[in-house]
Amino acid sequence: MLNRRHIRIKVLQAFYAFSQSNNDDLRKGINEFNLSINKTYDLYIYLIQIFIPLKRCANIKIEESKRSFLEKEDISFSKSFVDNQVIHQIESSKVLEKVVNDSKISWVGDVENDLVKKLFKAIYNSESYQEILLAENKSFENQKLSIIKLFKEEICNYDLLHHFFDEKSIYWQDDLDHVSSMIIKTLKSIKENEDLVLMSLWKDDEKDFALNLLSKAITNKTENDQVLQTYSKNWESERLAKMDSLLMNLAVTEAKEFSSIPLKVTLNEYIEISKFYSTPKSNGFINGVLDKIFLDFKKEGKLKKVGRGLIN
Repeated sequence: MLNRRHIRIKVLQAFYAFSQSNNDDLRKGINEFNLSINKTYDLYIYLIQIFIPLKRCANIKIEESKRSFLEKEDISFSKSFVDNQVIHQIESSKVLEKVVNDSKISWVGDVENDLVKKLFKAIYNSESYQEILLAENKSFENQKLSIIKLFKEEICNYDLLHHFFDEKSIYWQDDLDHVSSMIIKTLKSIKENEDLVLMSLWKDDEKDFALNLLSKAITNKTENDQVLQTYSKNWESERLAKMDSLLMNLAVTEAKEFSSIPLKVTLNEYIEISKFYSTPKSNGFINGVLDKIFLDFKKEGKLKKVGRGLIN
């Protein structure tokens, strides 16, 4: 499930795309945002399936071992991965099957097959994979823990997988870490002999927050730009970078329009986001400008906050 910071980042991306389009159609901005959110969920569906083609690669490895006249003990040892109960439940999940069929998302295709083969080869000699093969404890919970460890340590850190997703969609460059955490939570939630429970991307109130923030930021952009120009006039003109301006636009919108969000939270969130999405010195610049704006807004009664301590 998306947390508030990731939602703010997705809104920022949609706001940036809208501002670059020279378009004033709010609906197109909202559609762009919805598209990016849907693509995030597509990434989740891709990743939760990754163990299925890896299992196929492991079966091929076993068949190759048989033709190599390996001892039965060696073949039995190799089956520890393909016999993993958690993978079996993912593979047999009716819930996942329906989503995959509806979305047409799978690891089928020459590029996908080649990537999975390389991934399997990369993880085969890893410590976490070998632990699966050597494990004496075959309990469901232990198998689950071993699969989670393999995903955390090897699969989600595989560079070629990152490259594949970057090529697949521009929306996924900033989503992989968060979606990987969703996969881990999904794996942890799997119960023996029960169907898979897929995570929702967000709660209804979080979707309302995102859509309201984006729509109000777009609607109020001209007014907010004038405010920002007034409060940043003592800074060099080049300091008001495009991304700085958009971040502060969102911060001002959130401060004015969302009465239940503490002012400190808004300020801190956009300062933190600026560290990753703007210039190295942007966080200090944004902090200084927003501090002045919010101080004057409080004096002028422009900030309506509900609850004790929300405006400080």
